[in-house]
Amino acid sequence: MAIRNVRKYGDELLRKKSRKVEKIDERILTLLDDMLETMYENNGVGLAGPQVGILKRLVVIDIGQGPIFLINPEIVETHGAYIDEEGCLSIPGEQGAVERPYKVKVKALNRKGEEVILEGEELLARAFCHEIDHLNGILFVDKIIESEEV
Repeated sequence: MAIRNVRKYGDELLRKKSRKVEKIDERILTLLDDMLETMYENNGVGLAGPQVGILKRLVVIDIGQGPIFLINPEIVETHGAYIDEEGCLSIPGEQGAVERPYKVKVKALNRKGEEVILEGEELLARAFCHEIDHLNGILFVDKIIESEEV
């Protein structure tokens, strides 16, 4: 495994839409492992392909309950809403209040290429949404709620 460079705000690659992973091979699995190690090294809870310069629909998340690997994730259901502070490894030092769904259901492929349905509430739901936004070229700063609205 290897630590990869995290792309920073202003890098145009962060604004591009990621491509679907067509084949899960050793390169994809190694990339997922590298992303996880990079996320841990930077004290993050999630990391998406574009953040390490790879425009593939890949996400790793760990909110303290063990790693989650998502290939071609998509949100299939949301419930409720809540506002909380968010940050991003690609925008160090910046935080802001963002409204996200309270509960999210995500469909994706796991490392074996099997379809999985995962559900998350609060922080996990927020991480799912934040990282999937990265795959679509959307950053949390695009969604910050002005302080007078909070």
